[in-house]
Amino acid sequence: MAPTAPFSPPPTTEKPSVPEWIPPPVTKEKHNFAQLKSIGLSLLDSGDPTVVENLVQKVKIAIRDDGFLFLEHYGISLEQLHHQFALAQYLYNNISEEDKERLLFNPDTGVWSGYNHPYGFKRHRGTPDGIEQFNWYKPEWEDINRVLRCLHPFMDEIEAFCNYLTQSVNRRLLTLFSRVLELPDNYLWDNVQSHAAQRGLRMHGHTDFGLTTLLFSVPISCLQIWGRDEQWYYVPYKPGALVINIGDTLEIVSGSHFKATRHRVFKPPVDQLNEEQSPLIQREGCIEEQGVYKEFRNLTAQGKLAPTNLRNRVGADQVLIDGKTMHQREYIGVKVVLPV
Repeated sequence: MAPTAPFSPPPTTEKPSVPEWIPPPVTKEKHNFAQLKSIGLSLLDSGDPTVVENLVQKVKIAIRDDGFLFLEHYGISLEQLHHQFALAQYLYNNISEEDKERLLFNPDTGVWSGYNHPYGFKRHRGTPDGIEQFNWYKPEWEDINRVLRCLHPFMDEIEAFCNYLTQSVNRRLLTLFSRVLELPDNYLWDNVQSHAAQRGLRMHGHTDFGLTTLLFSVPISCLQIWGRDEQWYYVPYKPGALVINIGDTLEIVSGSHFKATRHRVFKPPVDQLNEEQSPLIQREGCIEEQGVYKEFRNLTAQGKLAPTNLRNRVGADQVLIDGKTMHQREYIGVKVVLPV
């Protein structure tokens, strides 16, 4: 493959000053840390077939064993990444009360875009949960009035960053995964990856619905994954790396060769409890089951519908299953149901 161009962000001149994001200290405590494998994405561009094949085999082992991996050398520098963290920090320090009210999200619509106050996932303020966020999807990119005004001067930078992650990083990652499955390079990108508006969901300990989730490694140790020995392991900090998580859809379409690993975001170690947590990682809880492909296969083999945690917003038909009312919808040609 031809060498991939690195990320080249728009200029930052003639914009409001953005304070530098200072990484908090890494924990000094001893905990169970996951020994995740690290993959250099730039190796995919190598002209040496042996280098590329070794990369494919390393990825195959990583996703079979863990369902998570570190991705490095993907084209975005540590300085560029920290600038995006600084913009996120700037957002929370400069959002106006008017925008908080104007863009307050409405969970009853099933659309998670907009501002969410740190008082629970309802429009009215409940018990404080410390989770404050602003979510945007396709409509927000198309209408700047749906975006917080304090971010307007920086939208070209944010959009360029997101486009590079989607069109370059994630596309190359799916190329790599396609090769692991011995499929054409563009197979997963062309046939499975959703290019439409994204839909958000939030759960406790869970596997993600979709192909891949890209998280940025941050110093605060909160993200945990469920190991084969049925213990929780913190994901360690690797500066500048992406933490790649395999989603349920990829486990299903790969016949369980790719594992969607249960994970959660837990309270950090004691020496980090008073540090501000990155808005990119939020506090979650725990569930008791794992193995989406196994359960998917068991249900479909019995002629039953496969349950999903994707919130249904259009064309919902109600069905009665084992005495319980469920919403029925179709996802990638597969009928799925959602508890009412």
